[in-house]
Amino acid sequence: MKNQVQFSSFCLICKKKVQVTELGGFFLCTSKNVRSHQVKESVLGGAPFAINNNAYSALISCLYSSELVSLPKASALRSTMALKSFVEVKPDSHFSIHNLPYGIFKHGGGDTATPRPGVAIGDYVLDLSAIHSAGLFDGPLLCSSDCFHQSNLNKFLELGRPAWKEARATLQKLLSVDEPALQNNASLRQKALLPMDEVEMLLPIAIGDYTDFFSSMHHAKNCGLIFRGPENPVNPNWFHLPIAYHGRASSIVISGTDIIRPRGQGHPSGNSPPYFGPSRKLDFELEMAAVVGPGNELGKPIDVNEAADHIFGVVLMNDWSARDIQAWEYVPLGPFLGKSFGTTISPWIVTLDALQPFACDAPNQIPQPLPYLAEKISKNYDISLEVQIKPAGEEKSFTVTRSNFNHLYWTLTQQLAHHTINGCNLRPGDLLGTGTISGPESESYGCLLELTWNGTKELPVGKTSRKFLEDGDEVIISGICKGNGYNVGFGTCSGKIVPSLP
Repeated sequence: MKNQVQFSSFCLICKKKVQVTELGGFFLCTSKNVRSHQVKESVLGGAPFAINNNAYSALISCLYSSELVSLPKASALRSTMALKSFVEVKPDSHFSIHNLPYGIFKHGGGDTATPRPGVAIGDYVLDLSAIHSAGLFDGPLLCSSDCFHQSNLNKFLELGRPAWKEARATLQKLLSVDEPALQNNASLRQKALLPMDEVEMLLPIAIGDYTDFFSSMHHAKNCGLIFRGPENPVNPNWFHLPIAYHGRASSIVISGTDIIRPRGQGHPSGNSPPYFGPSRKLDFELEMAAVVGPGNELGKPIDVNEAADHIFGVVLMNDWSARDIQAWEYVPLGPFLGKSFGTTISPWIVTLDALQPFACDAPNQIPQPLPYLAEKISKNYDISLEVQIKPAGEEKSFTVTRSNFNHLYWTLTQQLAHHTINGCNLRPGDLLGTGTISGPESESYGCLLELTWNGTKELPVGKTSRKFLEDGDEVIISGICKGNGYNVGFGTCSGKIVPSLP
């Protein structure tokens, strides 16, 4: 048929890769196993995207229906993958036009500079307050909002997914090589596009509450093997609900902040009193964290299949841990001083819309979750994660582990739904940590506790080695999604250990 376009995609009804045909603006699954059915955008608003050697794929949901829902032409959808910014973006940059993560920055003026929202594009920060003041956020949801004139992103988060999508579409258009509004306005460009090395990044959100989950089966199993032995490494309840504890929001800091070695009690030796002093087993934890958008009313849980609309995006996170303090204190109420001394997050929030092309199947959950945790579409994201340590006194950093977000057993949406099932109310800017993200192989373990098996072996770090972190050591976490000719990355999440206070 004339003007017919076909491409390969994943059909969520057929649950396999199929040929999809575009006819007159409508997309039809052509699987022979079921009658032809129309495909439309997923709940996250996706469109076909390019992966794996230019193969087109899409996370699209299908419906058995004779009702026709108008969709853009295939050529229009494919053009989204040809997006090119007029701002130079180097091939290895984390911040392509397909990403556009949000943060809060200050520019010049020292303490008198006003914190304001921006997005990262290449080696620049686009000042959203300047863009809004110029009248370029002209959509119905953002044109009269002052959300981009705030010192944090909470007001923007509260507006919800329709406003986030409007902002993303506006920014991708403004930064496009084909759009003159910003590109040809030299005065506005100078005011709004600021070199990244000239700005100071701040915490992007006002974090009211922080919860840390325990969602990696490999991490849970390794911890059980270390502390309880092989008979029962993972407690039975772990496979039925996302385990978590309430963390300390006040000690969450932005990447680049020094971490003071905590002091506290440790296990006594023999009949002696408990040890007290600087932690002897200071550790990093490779995590990510979901940033909550619109919250929920007290007493009204969020449905797991609607939970994605309450998640704005994701950051890198290092939930520093004093293992000796934690081991002595955690029975019976769980982590306290072993965790609350510091948690580091990356400055840029990567949105779920930017991550959508990298969605992948979540692990098969056995036993099947209870109905309130059973998702129609259960997915993780293919985010490559890496941890480097720069030993004290050295100029070079060394990779100590590589993992992937897709190792999580419990999904972000399950974590959020479980958090609210008792009626707990979440609020914009709340942070939900994933817990340590460990893979199945020893080189993918997400903390020194696992990598050194609780200090029973040395971990090579360049010309030296570590069992746990020493004063002066810097830990650098990075995360990136590799697209077809572009990246969606998170930048880095770093912190250096400094000596305990006297």
